[in-house]
Amino acid sequence: MNRNITDGINLLSKLNNRRIWNFVKLYASYYYSKTTKKPVIWGNPTSIEIEPTTSCNLRCPQCPSGLREFTRDTGMLGIDLFKKVIDELEHDLVWLILYFQGEPFLNKSFLDFVRYASSKNIYTATSSNAHYFTDDLAKETVLSGLDRLIISIDGTTQDTYGKYRIGGKIDKVIDGTSKLLYWKKKLGKTTPHIIWQFIAFKHNEHQIPEIKRLAKEIGVDELGIKTAQIYDYQTSDAFIPENNDLSRYEKQPDGSYKIKNKLLNQCWRMWRGSVITWDGLVVPCCFDKDATHRFGNTSTESFSSVWRNEAYQRFRSAILKSRKEIDICTNCTEGTKVWS
Repeated sequence: MNRNITDGINLLSKLNNRRIWNFVKLYASYYYSKTTKKPVIWGNPTSIEIEPTTSCNLRCPQCPSGLREFTRDTGMLGIDLFKKVIDELEHDLVWLILYFQGEPFLNKSFLDFVRYASSKNIYTATSSNAHYFTDDLAKETVLSGLDRLIISIDGTTQDTYGKYRIGGKIDKVIDGTSKLLYWKKKLGKTTPHIIWQFIAFKHNEHQIPEIKRLAKEIGVDELGIKTAQIYDYQTSDAFIPENNDLSRYEKQPDGSYKIKNKLLNQCWRMWRGSVITWDGLVVPCCFDKDATHRFGNTSTESFSSVWRNEAYQRFRSAILKSRKEIDICTNCTEGTKVWS
């Protein structure tokens, strides 16, 4: 069976009548809010991102974790806070992304997070640079119940890979991936669904044909070619690809760049779920890397009290009225393209 279909069936297996009805309520309230320009919420989050850690072993130049430039505290998510959030949301939650900033596997409790969420029949996903997969960790990851694992691999040679993944070793990425695939086959498991993610930059766009070949040779379940978010795109094109189809930004006649996204006054993310930092802060989405828009803190209050509070509703209202005036939205676009 096609492995993407297998992954889709696995995701559908997480649904039940309550979760489906919650999704319907959420989407209906989103559509109503778009139409009336007045934010209402009729459901609970169907998707949540929880940050295991802000720490990272690499120094990627377009990442605040890699640059060590956070204005917020750094640290590790604790199991008690994690369970508190999951216990409150488990009946309606379908999709849990165990990632925001940092390298998730640096948190020694990471697989405990996965196991606990999996015991609640929640689809679990994460993103990793795959530098820590010993044989034992690869086996335990496969056994943990993790449903999806995105592995960053932005080159097919060390020279190209290392230009962005500073401090990283491509041999470790390939070896870690191979170990995971070995244990999936050995244990007869269909999860985690392993995706190689190749972020397209000016220095690696020429290697797309080669990464396709390598992904097929290694046997990953899926290859994603993703456009890059560039913080200084208005002043530097050092990372922006020459191929316009691989860029979130469009070159102007004067040589400057502008984002392709039209920034419509709407955002489904503000209705489907939230991001929770390692220390419990509730923020709108993954574009708020420094947690500048804080709606509450799950370490001291319930998530439900935050989900509909005045600060959150005020932010949703601003999205509906003039999204271009919100700082974190000005460089926002989903921007993922996938070739099979």
